Amino acid sequence: MSVQSFRDLAAMRLREFDVRTVADTPGMRRATVVLCVLEHDGQPCVVVIKRAYRGRNAGQWALPGGRVDGDETAVAAGLRELREEIGLDASPGDVLGRLDDFPAASGFAITPIVVALDDPGALTPNHEVHRVHFVALDRLAADDVPHWADEPDGSRLLQMRLGEAMTIHAPTGAMLLQFRDVVLLGRPTRVADLRQPDWTHR
Repeated sequence: MSVQSFRDLAAMRLREFDVRTVADTPGMRRATVVLCVLEHDGQPCVVVIKRAYRGRNAGQWALPGGRVDGDETAVAAGLRELREEIGLDASPGDVLGRLDDFPAASGFAITPIVVALDDPGALTPNHEVHRVHFVALDRLAADDVPHWADEPDGSRLLQMRLGEAMTIHAPTGAMLLQFRDVVLLGRPTRVADLRQPDWTHR
C-alpha cells in the first residue's frame, strides 16, 4: 500500500463511519491527537511518539497532539500540535476525517484526526518528545497486535503489542485500535469503554 492508496481508502471509510462525540460537561477539557500517516523506509507508517521523561505523561507512548486552546477547532489544534511537537506542516486539506472522541480518565475528551502526508520533510521533535517512532500499517493491521490481558477484577486490559518494548495501552492504544479496525480493516469498532491503566489517570 502506498500513502496515496491509504489516503483513498481512509477517506472512503472515514466518510462512511458514524462518528460518536462526547458532549461538554463541567470540568471537561478538550484535546486532539493526530494519526499521521507518511512514508518511512518505503512503506506507509503511522507516527507514534514517546513523551520526554519529564513533564506531563513522562515517558508514555502517545500520538502527536495536545490541548485545544480557546476557540480553536479540533482540526486546528491537532495541526498546530503536529507542527509544534514534531515539526510537520499539514493543512486542513491533508485531514481525511476523524474517529470517535475518547473520554480519557484524565478528564480530557480526545478527538483523533487522521492525516496523510506525501512529502512531509524532516521531522524536528521538540523538548516534549523523547523519540519519534514509525509503525508500519502492515504491522498495525497484524492479527497478533491487539492483546487482551485478564485483570483480577474480571475486566480485560488492551495491550497493543507493536514491537519489542513497545506495548501501548488506552487511551493511545484504544485510538490506535480504532484506527486499525475502522480505517485499515473496515471494522466498525468502538473503544470508548476500554479500561485505562491507573497510571494514565493524570
